[in-house]
Amino acid sequence: MIRINLNGTDREIPAETTLLGLVEQLGWPQKGSAAAVNDEVIPKARWATTVLREGDRVELVRPMGGGSGPDGAAADPDPGGEPDDPFVLGGRTFRSRLIVGTGKYSSVEVMQAALANSGAEMVTMAIRYMNLEQGGADLLRAVDWTRYHLLPNTAGAYTVEQAVKMAMLAREALETPWIKLEVIGDADSLLPDLQGTVEAARILVREGFIVLPYTTADLVTALRLEDAGCAAVMPLAAPIGTGQGLVDWTSIRRLVNRIQVPVIVDAGIGCATDACQAMELGADAVLVNTAIARADDPPRMALAMRYGVMAGRLGYLAGRMPIYMEAQPSSPTTGVPLPPMRQPGEVE
Repeated sequence: MIRINLNGTDREIPAETTLLGLVEQLGWPQKGSAAAVNDEVIPKARWATTVLREGDRVELVRPMGGGSGPDGAAADPDPGGEPDDPFVLGGRTFRSRLIVGTGKYSSVEVMQAALANSGAEMVTMAIRYMNLEQGGADLLRAVDWTRYHLLPNTAGAYTVEQAVKMAMLAREALETPWIKLEVIGDADSLLPDLQGTVEAARILVREGFIVLPYTTADLVTALRLEDAGCAAVMPLAAPIGTGQGLVDWTSIRRLVNRIQVPVIVDAGIGCATDACQAMELGADAVLVNTAIARADDPPRMALAMRYGVMAGRLGYLAGRMPIYMEAQPSSPTTGVPLPPMRQPGEVE
């Protein structure tokens, strides 16, 4: 027997066990899984030939989310977007401009119903260590890979190195170059490390990733991310999970006017009105998780977000009226019927 460290816990395994053998012993499917040994991401093609040695640090990850609790009802899967107004991102065309997350739901069933009601075609997933006590029950069994475009994220990364490693693991697990990049700079506010985000973005773009970075509404940072080759920029509306709405809508509009790649408002949206406002400002899409998952009725809120995004986009395309300082009559001022004229000597 030899001792290895598996996802932070010491574990004894038979000598000469391969990485593939370890995964099979744990009962985890290879699809959707990724592995690293001593910080090196090991492609699945090498699992059968990678023999684990005494003291090896092994990390096994899968996309995670969901929970347990009551269930919900799903609506039709039609995303309901404008056929002549496609949303092109990373060379792929989407009809829906609403991206949704898969975390914080009370149950897998509620999540599935909310995803269906949202009309979203893209969903985000966090990359986390496998729950070695949970067997094969995980998020990937609950999300239809043929229906949704999976967008793994590096949520929880606090350094450039950690974010890059998580992205590499995500690409191996989900067989996709798409990554929502997050490099957190402060544990309390969860605000991004802007310098670290730009640095990680440059590395990942060079490695062939389609990078969608979480950032603030700072124009200079957004320009640097665009210059680094990111497929979009994702400014926060407000700190993650706060539901405060667009606290700095003028900066969001500034990005929309200056940035050539899509602008996706991410984090802080609390209700359908917030999503609608972001789209009316000219954002190309919004990403919503907590506002749906923590609503009293998540499937119904997902439907509200869906229509809010559609209404906001239509309002932006239609072009709002000018703002005037004085009242402007909505009816013609000529041809108004006058009261009958009084005759001489007639008392009113």
